[in-house]
Parts: sequence; C-alpha cells; structure tokens
Amino acid sequence: MIQLTDILFFGTAAVIAGLAGPAIVSLISSARQSERLVSRLESYNRNEETGRLERDRQKSLSMVLSHVGSRAMPGNEEQISAIRFRLMRAGFIGPNSVSIYFAVRLLSVLLPQLVLFLFIGRLSDYNSMAPVSVSGALAVAGLLLPEKYLDARTSKLELEYKEGFPDMMDLLVACVEAGVSIDSAVTRVAAELVGRYPNLAMHLNIIALELRAGRSRYDAWSNFSQRLGLEEADSLATMLRQAEEMGTSIGKTLRIYSREMRQKRILIAEERALALSAKLTVPLIVFVFPVMIGVLLLPPIIKAMEVL
Repeated sequence: MIQLTDILFFGTAAVIAGLAGPAIVSLISSARQSERLVSRLESYNRNEETGRLERDRQKSLSMVLSHVGSRAMPGNEEQISAIRFRLMRAGFIGPNSVSIYFAVRLLSVLLPQLVLFLFIGRLSDYNSMAPVSVSGALAVAGLLLPEKYLDARTSKLELEYKEGFPDMMDLLVACVEAGVSIDSAVTRVAAELVGRYPNLAMHLNIIALELRAGRSRYDAWSNFSQRLGLEEADSLATMLRQAEEMGTSIGKTLRIYSREMRQKRILIAEERALALSAKLTVPLIVFVFPVMIGVLLLPPIIKAMEVL
C-alpha cells in the first residue's frame, strides 16, 4: 500500500526533475553548440592557414619567374608594350606579368629539351635523326604554345565580356536612375557581377580605383575599353564623354545605350537561329543522306540479286 511519504517523495522528485530538466537540456545544447563552434573555428583556421601558404607559394614562384624573365626580356620598349597590351587583353594585369610571360616562354623551350636529353639514347636506337627532329618540334611547340594560350584566353574573355556587357549596362542604368552617381555605381555593379562575370567585375573595380586616384572619367573608361577590346566599350566611353561635355543626362544616355545593347543581343540571337539551318546542311548530307540512300536502295538491290 502506497504511503503518504512515498507520494511526497515521488512528487518532490517529479517537481525537481521538471525544474532541472530544461536546465540540463540547455546545458547539453550549449555544450554541443560550443563543440560545433570550436570545430568551425578550427576548420576556418586550417583553411586560412592553407590559403596563406598557397598565396606565399604563388608569390614565391611569381618572384622566381619574374627574376628569370627579366633576364630574357628584350630591350625594345615597343615590343614590351605590345606584349603588355596582349597580356592585359588576356586578363594578366599584374606588374610582373611581362617578365613572367618571358620566363614561361623560356622554360617551355628549355624544359622539354632537358626531358628529351634523358631519353636521347633510346631515340637514337630507333633513328639517328630522331633526336634532332623531336628537339626541333619541341622547340617550335614551346614557342607557339604560350601564344596559342594567350589567344585562346583572350577569345574566352571576349566572349564573357560580350555576354556580360548588356547586364552591366542594365545595372548601371538602375543605379544611376536610383540617384547613385556613375562613379559610385561602378563599384556597386562590380559587386553584383563578381559571381557571374568575375573578369568583367575586375575591370570595373580597376575603373573605380583609377577614379579614386584622380584620373578623369573619360580616361578611366577609355582604358576600360582598351582592356576589354570591345567595340561596345569604346562606344560607351565616347558616349559618356559626349554626355559630360554637352551636359546631357547620363541616366537617359545610359538607358538609350542599354536598350540598343539589348536589341543588338536579340539581333545576334536571331542571326544565329537563322544560320542554324544552313549549318545543318553539311551534317545532313554527310551523315543522314547516305543512310537514307542505303535504306531505300538496299531492298531492291537484294531483290535483284535474288532474281539474277
């Protein structure tokens, strides 16, 4: 039979458990949150340390290549300026980009020759002229591959610039018509485009830095058009200069230009769609037409062979 003391004991225990339960749960949850926070901090510190080591390694490699390339650079300033312009168009705008480029060209010629020297005995067993032929081919490839890489990278970046330029114009129009100055809008638009068009955003940030350094707006946008190598960017720089000299509204000017960019993009898409039928003619003739001829002529041929 249950006694009164037992009821009081169990009741007191239940009350204590009810009062202490939330505190215990809260302590356990806090401990788990602390463990997760410590784990995240440790992971962040490891990633930060790894990133710092990687940046230091890249900086050291860049310094070594720059030192090697400075010895291989030509003395002609016009040639150096032309190479710097090509590298700028390809997205390499660092202060040591020219010297690093010549270092890469030098290493792309010398390193394959060193590898060939290790296997020259085996090549000589097959043909006495094989080492000379392979050495010449590797030297030509070492000279041409950096050029081809720059051309391919430039074409890729120009495609990105052409795709992102109308979006950039729309964002500039939205910022200017919202009351933001064109100089401040550049920084805002660069922050919005960095995820989709990072290289275009980088050039916009360069414009913002040049404007802060005191360069005129027209010079900053002219340099922007030279780095991009697009006719649209050159037209934009000229248009901004005319709007500034004539005192017209920059917002209206940008809106008109943005509408023209959108219409141009639609025309390009329609042109590609209309050219698709002509481009499909050759594959249809080469791949589909012979199959159709075979399907149509094969049964009569088999029938004629059976009759004869």
